[in-house]
Amino acid sequence: MDGGGGSLGQASAVVGVPQPLEWKFSQVFGERTAGEEVQDVDIISAIEFDGTGDHLATGDRGGRVVLFERGDTRDRDGDQKDLERMDYSINRHPEFRYKTEFQSHEPEFDYLKSLEIEEKINKIRWCQTANGALFILTTNDKTIKFWKVQEKKVKKVCHMNAAASHPMGNGPIVGSSTSNNSRPHSINGGCNNILSNGASFPYGDIQSLHLPVVVTSHETSSVARCRRVYAHAHDYHINSISNNSDGETFISADDLRINLWNLEISSQSFNIVDAKPANMEDLTEVITSAEFHPSHCNMLAYSSSKGSIRLIDMRQSALCDTHSKLFEEQMASASRSFFTEIIASISNIKFSKDGRHILSRDYMTLKLWDINMDSGPVATFQVHEYLRPKLCDLYENDSIFDKFECCLSGDGLRVATGSYSNLFRVFGCSEGSIEATTLEATKTPMRRQVQVPSRPSRSIGTSPHVLRRGTDNPGVDTNGNAFDFATKLLHLAWHPIENSLACAASNSLFLYYA
Repeated sequence: MDGGGGSLGQASAVVGVPQPLEWKFSQVFGERTAGEEVQDVDIISAIEFDGTGDHLATGDRGGRVVLFERGDTRDRDGDQKDLERMDYSINRHPEFRYKTEFQSHEPEFDYLKSLEIEEKINKIRWCQTANGALFILTTNDKTIKFWKVQEKKVKKVCHMNAAASHPMGNGPIVGSSTSNNSRPHSINGGCNNILSNGASFPYGDIQSLHLPVVVTSHETSSVARCRRVYAHAHDYHINSISNNSDGETFISADDLRINLWNLEISSQSFNIVDAKPANMEDLTEVITSAEFHPSHCNMLAYSSSKGSIRLIDMRQSALCDTHSKLFEEQMASASRSFFTEIIASISNIKFSKDGRHILSRDYMTLKLWDINMDSGPVATFQVHEYLRPKLCDLYENDSIFDKFECCLSGDGLRVATGSYSNLFRVFGCSEGSIEATTLEATKTPMRRQVQVPSRPSRSIGTSPHVLRRGTDNPGVDTNGNAFDFATKLLHLAWHPIENSLACAASNSLFLYYA
C-alpha cells in the first residue's frame, strides 16, 4: 500500500510540470545554398512578432524591413467549408508567407562629427493597428521612423481610347446623351477640335488623342509610407525602442539616455533618464537595453553594462534619476577577474506577458527576475559556462562582446536564447521543470535534449529559490565539432500566443513549432 501511495504521489507531482516540448521545423526564408557567399547587407539584425502573432517583421543590415503574414487559413470570413475546417485550422502550426518589403533606412554621414551612420536596423516594434493598416517603428543607430503599411487596390491602364459604348474608368461614358456640354460634337461622338479658349488641335479631332482608361482591379498591393521621422535626439547609438501600453508614446534608449516620445510629435522628446556624469572620466556603466512594462504605462525597466536592472516609475519625477527597484546579483570578490564586468553586461531584457517577471541575458547566462523580489534572480540558466576557460581567446576576437537576445513564451513557462554554431536553447522556467533543449537553426533542428536536475545556485547561498540549470559543454557540439564563433544566432522571437519560434541565422529566417 505504501509503495502504491508513493507512486501515485510522484505521478501527481509530475502532472503539474509541463513536459518538454518537441520542436519541429516549419519554414525557412532566404535559405542559402551550399557554398553561397552571404552579403553583409543581407544579414538579419532584428526580428519581431506583432501582438496577435499574425505578422512577423525582420530588419537587416542593409536597412530593409521585410514583412510576413500568417497564411494558414486565418480568414474567418470564408465559405461554409472553411468554417467547417476551422477546428483543423486552429490546430495547425502557424505558417507565414511573404507580404512586402521596403527600404527603411539609408546610409548617412554626420558632417559635424565626421561619422558614418549605418543603415542597419537595430530594432523593430509593432504599434497598434488602425483601419486595417499596420504601423511599425524601426530604428538604426540615430534615427527612428514610423511606418504605415496598407493594402491598396491596384490601378491599371486597361486600354487606350475606349469605344464610345464603353464606360471609361476615369470619367463618364464617351458620347453619353446625358452630357450637359453644349459645344458641338463631331459625327464620331467626340468633340470638335475647338477648345474653350478658341484654340484648335493641329490635326484631327479629340479622338486622335491617346487617352488611357484607368480601371481599379481586384488585386491589392501592400504600400509602405513613412509617416514620421524622429531624429536628432541621441548623441550615442540607439540600442532600444519600446512601445507604451497607452498606445500613444514610446521610448528610445542609447548608451547614456532614455527619451520619451509621442507617436504624433516628431519634433520633440523628453529626456527621462540621464546616466551621463558631469565628468566623462567618472563613467562606470552604460545603458544596454530598455523596455516598457506591458500593462503599466508608468513603469519601465532598463539594464546596464554592470549587470543590473533598474525599475523606474515615471510618476515619481520628470527626470527619473532614481529607481524604484534595483535587481542585481552579488558576486563574491574572490571570484572577480578582468572579464567579470564584461561577461556580466546585460545585452537584452524582456518583460513577461503578464509583467510579473523580467528575463535578462548576459554573455554567460539567462536570468529570470521577479519584479516583487530584488534579492536575486528566481532562476539562472547556464548558456555559455563551457566558454569560461576560453574568455581570453573570445576577448581577442571580440566575440565576448556579442549581444545575444532573449525571449519568453506567451504563457511564461519557457525562455529561449541563442548561441554559437547557429544553436539556440529553450529552458522551462516553471517550478519543478527540468527542460533544457538545444537545437540548431537548420531544417533538422533537434540536436540534443538535455534534462539536468536543477540544483541550488552556489552564488546566492541565502536564496534557496534560485535554480541554476544547463549543461557544461567542453566546447564541441553533439557531432563532436568545435563550436563556430563566426556563426551565431543573436536574434530570435517567440510567438505571443503559440509555441512557435522565429530565429535568424545569418540571412536566413527559420521558423519552428512545438
